[in-house]
Amino acid sequence: LNKPEWYLTQVLMWIGNHAKFLDDKIQPILDKAGSSVNAGLEFSRALVMLILEKLAADIPCLLYDDALFCHLVDEVLLFERELYSVHGYLSSFPSCMHILSEESCFQRWLTVEKKFALQKMDSMLSSEAAWISQYKDITDVDEMKVPDCAETFMTLLLVITDRYKNLPTASRKLQFLGLQKELVDDFRIRLTQVMKEETRASLGFRYCAILNAVNYIATVLADWADNV
Repeated sequence: LNKPEWYLTQVLMWIGNHAKFLDDKIQPILDKAGSSVNAGLEFSRALVMLILEKLAADIPCLLYDDALFCHLVDEVLLFERELYSVHGYLSSFPSCMHILSEESCFQRWLTVEKKFALQKMDSMLSSEAAWISQYKDITDVDEMKVPDCAETFMTLLLVITDRYKNLPTASRKLQFLGLQKELVDDFRIRLTQVMKEETRASLGFRYCAILNAVNYIATVLADWADNV
């Protein structure tokens, strides 16, 4: 259960190793018979069906172990990325994201995603470098003087989007968007709390850093507004 990468990697290897044989030897036979079947894609589809069976059996056994469940989701997302980008798998075919979209699994995924995101926010705001810009010494890069915590937070949101963007239904994607909205609001509350501590020094370093953070986040969210 703690090594899903073993069978996921094995399947990717089988797909890659058989590609030339299927294209050179099997596809011409299908073409000659007037079949529209793509040998390589059908081979991939059959192996993915095996993985779906394996996942359906394994997931109930690790649903409440955060570490194992997160590891499984991470490995499945890496597998899906390579399957589509390297091996040309079709989005209309069955995929692991259908298993991750099933209610009990999906709700668990949302829960652990939120848990780890909040932990990340705790660590980024308690860091000594939280209010310092990474690029403070590079003038032409640092026009917005973005503190480290704001940049790390927006990267966190971007990573979450990248993880859920291939979910098969809009309703599931919207639930993840709801999580992101919660995180933005949580971050806003945290900034407000820090700002209240700094009101006596409104021209102080940290107060200005908070304003820069808010400006940066608002600007990036506006840029993202065109992304359906």
